[in-house]
Amino acid sequence: MTSLNDFPITRQWPPRTPGAIQYYGRTTPNGVKISIALEELGLPYDAHHIRFEENEQHSAPYMSLNPNAKIPAIIDPNGPDGEPLALFESGAILIYLAEKTGRLIPTGPQGRYQTMQWLMFQMGGIGPMFGQVGFFLTGGGKTWNEPLARARYLTETARLLKVLDTRLADRDWVMDDYSIADIAIGPWVKWIVQNYNAGDLVGWADLHHVPAYLDRFLARPAVQRGLAIPPRN
Repeated sequence: MTSLNDFPITRQWPPRTPGAIQYYGRTTPNGVKISIALEELGLPYDAHHIRFEENEQHSAPYMSLNPNAKIPAIIDPNGPDGEPLALFESGAILIYLAEKTGRLIPTGPQGRYQTMQWLMFQMGGIGPMFGQVGFFLTGGGKTWNEPLARARYLTETARLLKVLDTRLADRDWVMDDYSIADIAIGPWVKWIVQNYNAGDLVGWADLHHVPAYLDRFLARPAVQRGLAIPPRN
């Protein structure tokens, strides 16, 4: 692929800004990670809303970019060596954007790998567990009579929040400075208490540091903008 026009997805979702990163997503915890990062970094981008209600994530144009049929995904027309780069998986995209700009990730190897460690903590633990809580409380699982499974995800979510709470005992952010680890974790913490309304079920009132962490995260202007992108038009 040598230009945006070579990607089949651009025929269904045409680029609006020449040279801008093309972001395909929706306002879910995984989706807003990317819009928040793009806003924090000030990179030009076009945001394209993928409509799950119309099954667009399973369309041939979208799956030509992401064969896993999930959001988010991006195309950077100015990727490495000047060639377009297509990426899916929010963690991979966050690492790429941070390394592209030299921001939101420490430059030293110790800090860099520790940041990626906490990013993987979100990808492998917080995201899957919090997402299952959402499924049972607000999604298709609301009508399922599966108390053991529901309790399993609530218990694990409460445990993960305590891990995060301990990490934040002596710091404002997951690392010494705000980073892609916070951009990955913050949306999921928001969703568990504000969107899934699960605070009472996962021990929110017993946490000493995570509530203030969420307040700091949500106070950032780039976070406030990113949470509403892409608009549901």
